Amino acid sequence: MFVTVSIMDSAAEVAERADRVITMLPSSPNVIEVYTGPNGILKKVKKGSLLIDSSTIDPAVSKEMAKAAEKIGATFMDAPVSGGVGAARAGNLTFMVGGLEGEFNAAKELLSCMGNNVVYCGEVGTGQAAKLCNNMLLAIAMIGTAETMNLGIRLGLDPKLLTKIVNMSSGRCWSSDTYNPVPGVMDGVPSANDYQGGFAASLMAKDLGLVQNTATNTKTPALLGSLSHQIYRMMCARGYAQKDFSSVFQFLREEENI
Repeated sequence: MFVTVSIMDSAAEVAERADRVITMLPSSPNVIEVYTGPNGILKKVKKGSLLIDSSTIDPAVSKEMAKAAEKIGATFMDAPVSGGVGAARAGNLTFMVGGLEGEFNAAKELLSCMGNNVVYCGEVGTGQAAKLCNNMLLAIAMIGTAETMNLGIRLGLDPKLLTKIVNMSSGRCWSSDTYNPVPGVMDGVPSANDYQGGFAASLMAKDLGLVQNTATNTKTPALLGSLSHQIYRMMCARGYAQKDFSSVFQFLREEENI
């Protein structure tokens, strides 16, 4: 199967030539610029076009983009993604979709090319809500796994043995059995490659910042989420920004005063 790839000079040119557009960008300001900027998608988008944004951003921004798209006859849906680099390579990512229910099947048809779990969450912004909740739990679990492994090693346990015990016990989680943060325990994960690749600590810090904003706006207690945010911000300030978020294990090993 051959695929023809065309490179355009701007997002507006892409929208002018295609009626199905998928974006995946680092942050809310990037999304606003790509959609509503001088050379943005909404400057040239055709009526009836389906716009799917798989960035992880503030749900309020997704709602703003949906309103702007609706005014010119296009449909915007948020569809943030989870699964990491491994799932992306294997084509079994999870997409959390928010938007008009009547457009979900059209979105699912496209997203199923990249993922085997495409879930409808509700109105625009609910996909982002699901992703932020997932990433808060992911950060908490990764920090917990890193602390657990660090303590076990300092108590004289072999990390592979401790991982085996945890994974056959009630402490098992994705961070312990699929994405272990300890170098030498598992192959094919960032901890086996000096924490290169994967999901950068800076992006986790950004997502946890969004979590804190939404928790404040909804008056939701998120004590561990807040602490996780501070830990990842500290990591970014100390040279870990571009390392995978599982490098929190290395960070904790180096922090004698924590």
